[in-house]
Amino acid sequence: MRRWWTAATVGAVAVLALTGCATPAGTDRDLTDDWPAPAAPQMFVPAAGVCHSSVQDVGYLTAYHPVDCALSHRTETVHVGTLTGAAADRTTPPPAGSAGMRAARAECDGKAEEVLGGDWRSGRLGLNVVLPSPQAWGGGARWFRCDLSEQTSLDEAGVQDRTGSLRGALTGAAPLAHRCFNPTVRADDVREMVPVACTSKHRAEFVGIWQAPDTSYDAFTRDTRKVHRACRTLIARYARVPDNGDMQYRAGTIYYHPFEREWRNGNRGVQCFLWVSDRNLTRSVKGAGTKGLPVT
Repeated sequence: MRRWWTAATVGAVAVLALTGCATPAGTDRDLTDDWPAPAAPQMFVPAAGVCHSSVQDVGYLTAYHPVDCALSHRTETVHVGTLTGAAADRTTPPPAGSAGMRAARAECDGKAEEVLGGDWRSGRLGLNVVLPSPQAWGGGARWFRCDLSEQTSLDEAGVQDRTGSLRGALTGAAPLAHRCFNPTVRADDVREMVPVACTSKHRAEFVGIWQAPDTSYDAFTRDTRKVHRACRTLIARYARVPDNGDMQYRAGTIYYHPFEREWRNGNRGVQCFLWVSDRNLTRSVKGAGTKGLPVT
């Protein structure tokens, strides 16, 4: 039976060929040109302006479940960029400390500032660069995500659950912005910085971010005097007092610097604070002049 059906099928094809000399109306005798070409496969690229319930370092597609930022979440993607040049030509994603990672980090810093209205390091915030998984990279993915998060405190890098977008978080009243603190200091070692209202008694105040030079992490951590001098310059500018030799008698300095991995990835932002050890302040010294920050 199988051979009979095969013969019948071949015969039917022969009949079609013999009777196909006359082209039916509405056809052009081309059996392929009316079929649409298959669509090119689309590479997955994450979206900006969405939030996530978990923190990611690697953007696995299986873990990509964005949520509305009005709902409880832990991170917010504020920008999605594209790696180019030598970084994109790699066979694996750029590792920590590479030129590609530093370029992505710099772009994320700039985009985060646009969204927040200020340098993310001037508030209780964290910024994470998320790269594609090795499998996605091998398939051609070259995107990177810039994810912002609310941090537990200045001293704790833990991520805080939140609702609502971080857009404009460092403008206006800015509850996440660093302002005044009461430090716990033991033998010149700062153990904790407790945030307080600037109208209450306090002994430290955030004055700005110093962008450290592009040196090795070891060289940076060895030259503490240079960092303190740079922070004193920020204090002078913040309080509107002369930046001269008297600065060391007006206020001390406290600074927080990036961890080594962040430093290798290009984060050079040092958080500077003025500190008075001999008295309590009950107002911000921003623009206070020599009366607000006298030589003591």
